Amino acid sequence: MTKPSLPELLHAAVTAVGGTERPGQAAMAEAVAEAVEDNAHLLVQAGTGTGKSLGYLVPALAHGERVVVATATLALQRQLVERDLPRTVDALHPLLRRRPQFAMLKGRSNYLCLHRLHEGAPQDEEDGLFDQFEAAAPSSKLGQDLLRMRDWSDDTETGDRDDLTPGVSDRAWAQVSVSSRECLGASKCAYGAECFAEMARERAKLADVVVTNHALLAIDAIEGAPVLPQHEVLIVDEAHELVSRVTGVATGEITPGQVNRAVRRAAKLVDEKSADALQTASEGFERVMELALPGRLEEVPEDLGYALAALRDAARTVISALGGTRDKSVQDEDAVRKQAMASVESIHSVAERITQGSEYDVVWYERHERFGASVRVAPLSVSGLLREKLFADRSVVLTSATLKLGGDFNGVGASLGLAPEGTAGEDVPQWKGLDVGSPFDYPKQGILYVARHLATPGREGSRTDMLDELAELVDAAGGRTLGLFSSMRAAQAAAEELRGRQDRPILLQGEETLGELIKNFAADPETCLFGTLSLWQGVDVPGASCQLVVMDRIPFPRPDDPLMSARQKAVEEAGGNGFMAVAATHAALLMAQGAGRLVRATGDKGVVAVLDPRLANARYGSYLRASMPDFWYTTDRNQARRSLAAIDAAAKAAS
Repeated sequence: MTKPSLPELLHAAVTAVGGTERPGQAAMAEAVAEAVEDNAHLLVQAGTGTGKSLGYLVPALAHGERVVVATATLALQRQLVERDLPRTVDALHPLLRRRPQFAMLKGRSNYLCLHRLHEGAPQDEEDGLFDQFEAAAPSSKLGQDLLRMRDWSDDTETGDRDDLTPGVSDRAWAQVSVSSRECLGASKCAYGAECFAEMARERAKLADVVVTNHALLAIDAIEGAPVLPQHEVLIVDEAHELVSRVTGVATGEITPGQVNRAVRRAAKLVDEKSADALQTASEGFERVMELALPGRLEEVPEDLGYALAALRDAARTVISALGGTRDKSVQDEDAVRKQAMASVESIHSVAERITQGSEYDVVWYERHERFGASVRVAPLSVSGLLREKLFADRSVVLTSATLKLGGDFNGVGASLGLAPEGTAGEDVPQWKGLDVGSPFDYPKQGILYVARHLATPGREGSRTDMLDELAELVDAAGGRTLGLFSSMRAAQAAAEELRGRQDRPILLQGEETLGELIKNFAADPETCLFGTLSLWQGVDVPGASCQLVVMDRIPFPRPDDPLMSARQKAVEEAGGNGFMAVAATHAALLMAQGAGRLVRATGDKGVVAVLDPRLANARYGSYLRASMPDFWYTTDRNQARRSLAAIDAAAKAAS
């Protein structure tokens, strides 16, 4: 029997999911198949509506070797495992004459821990040692959630937090989950044979396709202890998110509260002298943090250096002393010791990293309204780490609707540790960039309107002219507006202002869960939804409910963002353009994502309005516009209003 061709396989898969074959999807599938066959690397931009999931799944399944697919969002993981993969596998089975297996794998803390559930979480001294189920009154929300999770544990096959509906708070989940550092290990745990996290790992070892998230991919790369099974092909979907997720995993933090918890957990398990040393170091650190002002620490101040060195040394002593203690009064000693060890090791590793003072790290103080001050450390760049860990020994395909910034892939490539496309060299990973376009006719379906006449936004102060413009645009559109704001304060001010001026419903992020807000926004065309960062890339509302997307200003990073400003400075010191490489790239990615909220289906029409004249007037404006969908462009406010009114009238006539 002849081997089925890729177009045959793609046709079968698209038919099975009820989709439409797109030229861009076919081009993507061919390029992925070629990259996998040649053990090469590919960056592929596939616009909304291309059907990129099948564009990479079909050639990956046809290849036959193990594939890991890493995505940034839970929604896409679910879509892959619950919809795309089952249907695609069924469709390809008769053609491939084999049935590829697939599995989902996440970090350990995403799974219910049966030991925690049945034995109780080791409690901190101030909480008293109690059974969390008895202590949390069944009438309280926490108590109800814990009882519900106990019942759920008997029915669930996965123990995966995301399969629990409705969900529970982080606080409730923390009572029934463990981090990898706190885990006793299957061989030492009474529940090891039934462990959900271990079962997920076993399923992943047997699967042809393993679906995971960017965070676990980063842990696998950074920590050196492999979490993911051996694989020949890595596909990174939503690849525009990868650098920030890897940075997040590689960021360390110490807070006084965290140190106090570690002291309490270790006190019962070590000799008095070791416990006292950690307590004294904790108090010294707390005194320093009381005076901490937010901002980057170009050099670690002397008082912080002393406090962290004392913490590091005391933590090291406690780690050595934790080994052999036996305290008869401690229940479930193995679990208590493991939890204490995890807390102390975490503090030791971050304190040591900051006191060693690598030139490749950025250190800063942060202040949080609820949790007080913390000291944080993050890598100046993750590009070297990604080049070394991601692109060795396997074919890597990175895909997203937004990878081309300012017209080419080199900006995103550089952030991933890749030299410009076509650069030759012994240790230089070779890669190709491909833009397969979008099935949407952007110039006919959308308008990009830049409010050139407005004042340039300042750092602070109200923008009365911007709010007037926003109100007029929303009025012309008849509601139907997604407002994307650069800060929560700006979103709140705009919601307050518009609620005072008109009686259309204005939904505001934070007043309800994100899922609920998006559902209500989609259900009523008159409604507007205002919010900040997660809305720039998390909203998928096709049809007449979203016909105006407004951005209040170009979303540059805040000038006082310690990590971004350090990265910008480093580029400048190396002779590059720090503003373009860091701030403009950051803004371009977000604007491309934000503008992508407008057209989600072939019948969608609308306007993206940017209420920041710099997009039209500044030198970098053309770079940012080139990163956005190719909408028809205007700075004529009357034209924008007339178009919105016509789109609104057409939507009303059709409903």
